[in-house]
Amino acid sequence: MIWTWVWSGNALSGARGARVRRCGLTHSNWTYPTQIYVGPGRRAELSGCCLALNIQRPLVVTDRMLLALPLIQEVLAELLLQGLSPGVFSEVDGNPTGSEVEAGCQAFLAGGHDGVLAIGGGSAMDVGKTIAVMAHQRCGLWDLEDIGDQWQRADASVIQPIIAVPTTAGTGSEVGRAALIVEAASRRKVIIFHPQMLPKIVLLDADFTVGLPPHLTAATGMDALSHLLEAYCSPVFHPMAEGIARQGMIIVRDYLARAVANGADLEARTQMQIASMMGATAFQKGLGAMHALAHPLGAHHNAHHGLLNAVLMPYVLQANRSVIEAPLALLARQLEIGTACEDFLAWVLALRDEVGIPHRLSDVLSEALEVPAIARAAVLDPSAATNPITFKIKDFERVLRAAMSGEVESASP
Repeated sequence: MIWTWVWSGNALSGARGARVRRCGLTHSNWTYPTQIYVGPGRRAELSGCCLALNIQRPLVVTDRMLLALPLIQEVLAELLLQGLSPGVFSEVDGNPTGSEVEAGCQAFLAGGHDGVLAIGGGSAMDVGKTIAVMAHQRCGLWDLEDIGDQWQRADASVIQPIIAVPTTAGTGSEVGRAALIVEAASRRKVIIFHPQMLPKIVLLDADFTVGLPPHLTAATGMDALSHLLEAYCSPVFHPMAEGIARQGMIIVRDYLARAVANGADLEARTQMQIASMMGATAFQKGLGAMHALAHPLGAHHNAHHGLLNAVLMPYVLQANRSVIEAPLALLARQLEIGTACEDFLAWVLALRDEVGIPHRLSDVLSEALEVPAIARAAVLDPSAATNPITFKIKDFERVLRAAMSGEVESASP
């Protein structure tokens, strides 16, 4: 059992918190970085959340597989019971494209919707958030690529309110101000950014995650770790993000393997949702070469983003080792897994093995890897700018070849 702060009223009551004991599960309301309601069963408050944002006709954005599950059908039935008029858009793939966003915007306008309820993993949430931003815009989607202040091209007054309900614990898109959308013509993953893309309300309800199979629990959990770890290693000065990243990795240490081993472990599921959200909050400090490579790899090979980050992790750490040795040694002590950088690297490899992550990149790609093309794209990816070392094309090529062969040491310069 653990003690946690729990709000004595419902999500909208504004009542003061009361300290109660609830079967070891965390039930809390937070206001940072947005309004967040944490705990199993919080989906019962979705209708109230919609009404609080003056949403009468929410467009539920999810994916095809989730739409078929009883939990989603129960949500739709409850929304109808409470007098709301929900619509559904489920044409979302694992690496969503601009055409999916365009189709979602058309569905939003055709249904006369006034808000988005995004329920799913990172892909569904990214599409839902982008629909909310773009449905009434005059500018084009790619005009909002995260370059400089291009987000100011959007008319903020027509952006629709967003409620996010994650069904995985990895991307942290529910607290992100950006979305990853593939530009199909160039096979490029584009970061679309606007400050108002941050959902107004987030429900972290672990009941939505219990059906996630072990291999996806592992891949998404390692994605959360990649966010936390790359943010921690980023050279950007941001002590708050660094502290969040460190605490998030402690949660991953304690709960990822538990969630993979027992999908019905609601405490582990809730804690991993929290770690995921912390990762997305922390990477305001920046990401690095894992993501710079995972983005073009995902766009070219349609591979799972979290799995790519998980596989690439030890090779990128090895490539950056000359400048992150001391930070990783400190992190090893703080996580109580050793005293040296080598101990941290050993823990990463052991954790990957424990949760079933393949060791080689060649084990997860279904077609031949064009190393030079991926390396050229990685250099241009915004995540490369905050890698601890400024990688050139040859550096990315070396990491890719090491990851394909499974020889971690060969990633070193």
